Amino acid sequence: MEILSELHAFLWDNPTANNCNAYLIAGEKRILVDPGHYHLFSHVRDGLSGLSLSLRDIDLVIITHAHPDHMEAVRIFMGTSTLISIPATEMDFIKSVAPHYSEALGIPDFEPHILLREGALNVGNVSLRVIQTPGHSPGSICLYWPDKKALFTGDVVFNQGVGRTDIPGGSGEHLKESIKRISLLDVDYLLPGHGDVVSGREAVKANFADIEKDWFPYLQ
Repeated sequence: MEILSELHAFLWDNPTANNCNAYLIAGEKRILVDPGHYHLFSHVRDGLSGLSLSLRDIDLVIITHAHPDHMEAVRIFMGTSTLISIPATEMDFIKSVAPHYSEALGIPDFEPHILLREGALNVGNVSLRVIQTPGHSPGSICLYWPDKKALFTGDVVFNQGVGRTDIPGGSGEHLKESIKRISLLDVDYLLPGHGDVVSGREAVKANFADIEKDWFPYLQ
C-alpha cells in the first residue's frame, strides 16, 4: 500500500494471528521499519515483491521496540549486508531482564549494528528524528520524518488506542508523557504498529485528543 511517494505500508490485517505493520521508506537507501514475526514475514516479502524489491535491496532495518512481534524477523537478514538498528535503551533493558532473549529469537549472540539514541538519523537522502517514547517498553522509540510529516509510532499510539503497559517495563505514566510529547509534532500521517493508518492533520489531532480523553484516565 503506497502512503506517499517513497513511503509504503505493509499492513497486517489478519485477526487470527498477532503481527505488526511494517513500513518501507524507499529513498536513496531503503529502510524497513519493524519487520514483524519471523514466521509471518511473508506479508512483507510479498509487499516488497510487488515493488520489484527483495531482501537484498533493504539497507537498514529499524526496530521501534524489541517485542517479538516487531523484531523477530531480523533473523531473515542475518548474514546479509542489511544493517539492523535498535534503540540503545531497549537493548540495555533486554540484556538486564532477558539475557537469553537472542536465543529465544533464534539469533544466538545477536548484536545490532546500530544503537539508536534521541536525535537526528540521516540515511541517504532521508532525514529522520528518533524520539524516545517509553511507556509500552522502556526503550521504545517513535520515528518522525519531517519532510513527509509522517510519524511511525510503534506501539505507543494507534488509531483510537494506545500500547499496553501491563508487561515488563511498562509504565502508564511514562506512556502518557510520551504521547503528550509526540502529539505536539506536525503530523499528517500517523503510522502505527498495529491497525489502520491515520491520514490527515485534523484526523491525527482528533485521534490524539480522543486518546487523551478516553485512555489517559486508565493509564496509571
